Order: sequence, then structure tokens, then C-alpha cells
Amino acid sequence: MTAAALTDPWMLGSLRVPNRVMLAPLAGVGNWFVRLQAKRYGAGMAVSEMVSSHAIHYGNEKTCNEMLRIDPRERRYGPVSIQLFGEDPEKMRSAAAHVAAAGADVIDINMGCPVPKVQKTGAGAALLADPDRAVAVARAAVEGAGEDRRVPAPVTVKLRSGLRAGDESGFDLAHRLVAEAGVAAIAFHPRSAAVHHKGTPDYQLAGRLVESLPAPVILTGGLSDAEHVREAFAATGAAAVMLARGALGNPWLFAELLHGRVSEPTREEVLNELDWTIDCAVEHLGEPRATRYLRKFYPWYVVRLRLEPAAARQLQESLQRADTLARARGLLGLDRQAVAQSA
Repeated sequence: MTAAALTDPWMLGSLRVPNRVMLAPLAGVGNWFVRLQAKRYGAGMAVSEMVSSHAIHYGNEKTCNEMLRIDPRERRYGPVSIQLFGEDPEKMRSAAAHVAAAGADVIDINMGCPVPKVQKTGAGAALLADPDRAVAVARAAVEGAGEDRRVPAPVTVKLRSGLRAGDESGFDLAHRLVAEAGVAAIAFHPRSAAVHHKGTPDYQLAGRLVESLPAPVILTGGLSDAEHVREAFAATGAAAVMLARGALGNPWLFAELLHGRVSEPTREEVLNELDWTIDCAVEHLGEPRATRYLRKFYPWYVVRLRLEPAAARQLQESLQRADTLARARGLLGLDRQAVAQSA
């Protein structure tokens, strides 16, 4: 049997996904325009930042109107997945029904977040220590996802390998989630919650999960460059790969994996993409909020301008101090002129 290519389509439940490279959920970042950006460069599916099932259940206005926004432009390129987190099965059922009715193609449940403020609520990676509750939460999401739809939205779960080094509770839980809760696929990050994003992912464990699980496994964790992505995909036999921090400010990674791009983005490409991001942030949040929000984005792009260290540091600091987007754009425009003069 011929091994799958990253460009091949695949089935997630009844849903056809156009290729095998996805954007992972990025906490505090993965809104509609970040997802749209990944898809513009080739991503076959994109997952939202994690959204509280409690906030959706209780109708929080910001959550329901802002964080659950799915832009029509996203749908041109492939499915949209909304990630939920929470520990209460009934609230998860309610949230999943709301999200499915709002048009999510896929619902993902976060059972891997290692952040203490999430775990202390019993959600995220804390569910690895309570597998019965984890199964109940996932089953409730599956039920909610099918309440008002002729074809239920597939439910996936994102898992860590365990809570600490040597712990394989995530591996075991993955099997229960598929067998007992009806989960359609597992997104597997083969590092423990204790190490967050440090250490080497255990791709051998991921390969064992691929071989033993009667459902697709989506590999994530440590996939920061194209060569590494291709190697891990081939070594594990995963159904798909999910890019996270390696894609921040770097949508060209999707083009490299899916469209054969071989060159680094030019400075002009980087600046144009950042301009596009600024426009989208204003559309999403309005200018005052976007001014503050974009400060987390600037470092991801400035590092790709390949400036001299002192110039890069000065631009970074100036952008962080910019109190208006006009000022930020002016700084970037001056940099663009400098690039043109030095070309």
C-alpha cells in the first residue's frame, strides 16, 4: 500500500479534508483571520483557539460573537474546527450543540492544555487524570454535535501523551475516547503536560497509537520546519499533521509543505502579510483594541525581515511602544523604504 502524501485528501468521519496539513489551535491567537491566513497558504483545515464551554453555555457575548466567528472566506479552502474546553459534560453538550448550529464543520475538545489555570478547573490536561470524566465529556460533545444537524459534526480530541514523563495515560485514553465516546479522530501531542513545549516529542509512541487506534491520528508537537514535518509524518504514519508555533508569522511553511515552495519569504512579502494581518485585526476588533492585540504578532514577522540585530531590536521595541496603528504602519513603512534602498 502506497504511503499517503501530505497533499492527499482524507476523511474525518463523513467530512472530506482536502489535504493533510492543518493549523493547530493556538490559545489567544487562533481567530478567524489567523485561520484564514493558514488556509490562504494551503492548510486543509484550521482549528480555533480554545473556547470555554461554560462561556458558550451561559451565552457570554464576547465569546459567542467574537471567538466563535467563522468568516465565509475560511470556507473556500476547507473545513473549520472550533476547539472547546471544559470539564462538565452537560455544559459541553450544550456548547457543542451551539457551535454545531453556528456552522462549525468539526468540534475539537482540548484535553491537553498544560496551563495551570486551565488544569485547576479540571479541564485541559487535568482530564488525563480522570479518564471516566474525559470519556463523559467527549460523549456529551458527540451527542451535542448531532442534536440539530442531519449529519453530525465530527468530534476530535487533542491529547498529550500523559501528565508527566513516562506517563502514557493519553495513549490509553485515546482508545477509550474512540471506543466509548465515538470520537472521530485524535490529535496527539506526544510530550507530557509537565514539559509544556520543551523536550523531544515521542514520535515512537505516536506511531504505536497510529497502529493500534481504529481512527485517524493527527500528529502535533515540535513540527517547526518542513523537513521535520515530513520526517515525523513518514515515521509515524499519522493521517495528518498539525502545525502550531512553527506557523506563527510563518504561513509560508504551509506553502512549502503543500505547494513546493522552496524560498524564504522576501522582506516585501513579510511586510505585505503583516499589513494584511493589521487590516484583519482592525476588521475583527476595531482599531483601539487591535492596536494592543497586534503587539503579540509583531515579533513573529519582524524576525523574518532578516534585519541586522540592532535594527531588528529597535524596530521591535518601537512597535511595542506604538500607541496607534498609524504609528506602527509608519514604522513598517520606513522599514520598507529602507529595504528598497538597500536592494
